[in-house]
Parts: sequence; C-alpha cells; structure tokens
Amino acid sequence: MSSSATPADASAHQIQRLNPKVLVISIAAAIGGFLFGFDTSVINGAVNALSDEFALGAGLTGFAVSSALIGCAVGAWFAGALSNRYGRIPVMVIAAILFFASAIGSGLAFGVWDLIIWRVVGGLGVGAASVIAPAYIAEVAPAKFRGRLGSLQQLAIVLGIFTALLSNALLANTAGGAAESLWFGVDAWRWMFMIEAVPAAVYGIMALFLPESPRYLIGKGDLDKASRVLYDFTGEVDVNLKIQQIRRTLEREDKGSLRDLLGGRFGLKPIVWIGVLLSLFQQLVGINVIFYYSTTLWQSVGFDESQALLTSTITSVMNIVATIIAILLVDKVGRRLMLLVGSAGMTVSLGLMALAFSFGEIAPGADSITLPDPWSTVALVAANAFVMFFGTTWGPLVWVLLGEMFPNRIRASALAVAAAAQWAANWAVSATFPALSNIGLSFAYGLYAAFALISLLFVFLWVPETKNRELEDMDDLQLGHRKKDAEKTAPSTDGA
Repeated sequence: MSSSATPADASAHQIQRLNPKVLVISIAAAIGGFLFGFDTSVINGAVNALSDEFALGAGLTGFAVSSALIGCAVGAWFAGALSNRYGRIPVMVIAAILFFASAIGSGLAFGVWDLIIWRVVGGLGVGAASVIAPAYIAEVAPAKFRGRLGSLQQLAIVLGIFTALLSNALLANTAGGAAESLWFGVDAWRWMFMIEAVPAAVYGIMALFLPESPRYLIGKGDLDKASRVLYDFTGEVDVNLKIQQIRRTLEREDKGSLRDLLGGRFGLKPIVWIGVLLSLFQQLVGINVIFYYSTTLWQSVGFDESQALLTSTITSVMNIVATIIAILLVDKVGRRLMLLVGSAGMTVSLGLMALAFSFGEIAPGADSITLPDPWSTVALVAANAFVMFFGTTWGPLVWVLLGEMFPNRIRASALAVAAAAQWAANWAVSATFPALSNIGLSFAYGLYAAFALISLLFVFLWVPETKNRELEDMDDLQLGHRKKDAEKTAPSTDGA
C-alpha cells in the first residue's frame, strides 16, 4: 500500500480553484447530453401526428418510438473503440453529424420505415454522446471538481428533455396542432424533429474548438499538446509529474482493447461489472416509466389528459432542480453516501406507489385506473419524491462514476460496455411496462421498488468511493465497504 503522502496528493492540493476554462469546455462537451435528452424526448410530441400521417397500428407506432434505443445501444458500444483510436473530439463531431442528419431526415421522412432509419441514426449519436461526454469531462477535470463537472452531463440531459417538451408545445400551439401546417407548408410535427438541427450544429462547431483529452494525447505520445491542456485547462502546476503518472497507468500494456475488460470469475473485471450493474440499476428502478408513461399516472390521480403537458413540465423542472442540488452536494458528500440515500428513498417512494395503486379502481366502461382519496395524494407525492431522490442521486452520479471509476487504459471501452447495457435496460423497462401494467400498476411499481432495494445492497457492498481521487489512482480502487481505506487514503482538498 502506498504512503499517505503521494505525488497524486500533492498534485491535488495544488488545484484549489476551478479554472473557468475547464468549466467552459465541460459545458461544451455536455451539449452532447443536451442532444441526448432532446432526441430521446422529442418524438413524444410528434407520435400521434406521425401515427395518423402514416396510418400506423399500435405495434408499428411503438417500434417507431423505441427504434432510437437500438441505435443508442450500438452507438454506445462502438464509441469507446472509436475514441481510443481517433480521439474524444472526433467522436463528438461524428455524434453531432448523426444528430444533425437524424433531425433533418426524420422531419422530411416520407414513410414510417425511413423515419425509423433516421431515428436509429439519431440513436447512434445519443449512444456515442452518452459515452464520450462523461469520459471527456472526467479526463479534463481536476479531482476536486470532477463530481460537479461530471454532473453537468445529467443536467444537460434533463435540460434537453425539458427543451424538447417546451419546443413541441410551442410548435404545436403555433400551428394549432402537431398535425397542422406550420412554416413553408410543413407540418408542425416535422418541425419538432428538424429544430434539433440547431443545437446539433452548435455542438459540432464547438467540438471542433475543444482541446483533446490529455489522457488520449499522452497515450498517442503527443506530450506537448497534453502539457498545454493540463496546464491551461485542468490547472496542473507540476505538469511533468502528472504526465509521468498518466504514462505509468497507460503503459502497463501495449495497446488497449475490449479484451482488457476481461478477467475474474464472471468474465469481466470486477470494476467493469460494477459499472455495468450501476447502469442497469439506474434503469431498472423504472425512472423512464415516469417520463414515458407519466400521462397514465397523472390521469389515475385525477388530472385531465389535456393537462399532460403541464404535469410533464412540472416533472421535468423538478428533475432539473434535483440535478442542480446534486451538483452542489456531490463533491462535498461523496458518491457512495448519496447513492445509498437515493436507493433508500426510491425504495420507500416506489413502495408507497405500489401500495397506493393496490387500491386502484376501474370504473365500468373506463380504460384507465383511478385512485380514491387519500391514495391519489399518496401516489402523487410518492411519484414526485421518487423523481427527486433519483434526480439528486442515481441520475447524475452514475454518469459521474462511469466517467471516473475506470482505470485510464480501459475507461472509454468500459464506459462503452456499461452505457450499452444501460440502453438495453432502458429498452427492456420501457417495452415491458405495458405488460406489467396489465398485471397491475401495483405489481409494476412493486417490482421497481424491489430493484431499488437491491441497488441499496449493491452500493453498500460493492460500490467504491471515488471522491477526490485522481484518475491515475483508479487502478488501485478498492471495492465495497470492507475496504473503506480507499476513501481514507484520498486527499482531502474540500476545505469544508
């Protein structure tokens, strides 16, 4: 075991203030997260109009809506290998091009199948952005501020979701309906897709001016550029020492590949399994059910369908507020404790939702469930509590951990595998919810509560604390509560 005074400690103590430059480039990188949120949500406002336009049945409509998730998983899987080979910035530019092409192609689609193809193209961009943004931000951010800067990814995602809802509403209201003509005789639902081309172009242009990740540059032997990035953006004072530390973690083998993730009794290295399971639990608690199927929930507690936009907007704003709270707390409280609190809170709130819906009633001739008092209020409060617990913990912190917990050599590849698993779980939860709700909403929310409880045990037993640790120390990261010295040996630079 290393002594308590290590070079990494000294380096961390040198960085006491956040360099505005690293904040700017982190925000620019997080625009990929904004497009991630926008692209996955924008179809919600267009689905009824495009279903009528192309005379789609329920099955094909559902596939059109979920088709982007196929691209998300594929894009995430290949983004790591591409970024290892060509760099983090080129992958951002590729993602921006995919977003731009998908926006225009989806808006001008002449049939459902080319719409699906363009949605898959957009999904490739979403998957790539979900990998490259947290990896890049973690690699340019100082350890002391890495949690806050890494949380910008989730803040950008929820802002993208909110902006998609808002732009959909504005376009539909201006045209008098999503299926009505707007500018140049083009239907409003088509403009809902095409408007995404604007932030996609901004993302691509800004990416061209971003500095490359110093970890990638050192791996390619470009030490001069890496030195400038570390000094000008990250704020390293002893650049040569930091380069030596990074080189040691990168040069343990000749070349990185997906094979480097293999090991241990269960096929993957333990730290990679931690990342994969974090990704799975983030989805298995059912957060996207709240967003994708929120209308059903709100109607069951007495809201009219016409108020769906208002209620969805309230949920989105709550998610934004929750993410801001997480940004303020993550580098002070630490990742593990916040995840534990989040899991406990989600378990209770989802359990209350399951209990409330066990009292649900379906009136004769009605096709939706209603809740009597006081269970309608309990369900409403519990649903919003669930969003807050998720938004302040598991929403942003999983992205933070995935960006920082893997050793330098396998970071991009491991993050790609974890993100692909996350998209697969997202699809599985969204696709199975209608069948689960047919059994009963009480059963569905009870199942998500069980996953939340398991996530609590998982974090307690296996998830390490990465607060204030340098990325170069992640090779020696200890797993679980049985080796708590991982946090104790990390430098305390908080000042709190």
